[in-house]
Amino acid sequence: QVRLVESGGGLVQPGGSLRLSCAASGFTFSSYAMSWYRLAPGKERELVATITSAGGSATYASSVMGRFAISRDNAKITVYLQMNSLKPEDTAVYYCSVFRGVRYWGQGTQVTVSS
Repeated sequence: QVRLVESGGGLVQPGGSLRLSCAASGFTFSSYAMSWYRLAPGKERELVATITSAGGSATYASSVMGRFAISRDNAKITVYLQMNSLKPEDTAVYYCSVFRGVRYWGQGTQVTVSS
């Protein structure tokens, strides 16, 4: 079955960086676009970034444009989210996701941006 396992979250100071990883299994990874979402307390779930199946194109939420970069390694069956210039408002649980008729989610990884 589809399995998505995120890692790389943690506590970082404002202006710092983190790289999230999502290891996928149970489906043909290279055939599907992959996305990162986030959910902050008291806010709606936000689509952060999406990358096409071959990795040739990506889209971003306006809130992270120019600071975050999504990438993937189809050989390693992993998608990444490089987060730079982090702000306190980036604090959230970050989820890796794939849509294969239904949307599948990982368990999430907590990112906390605080001094």
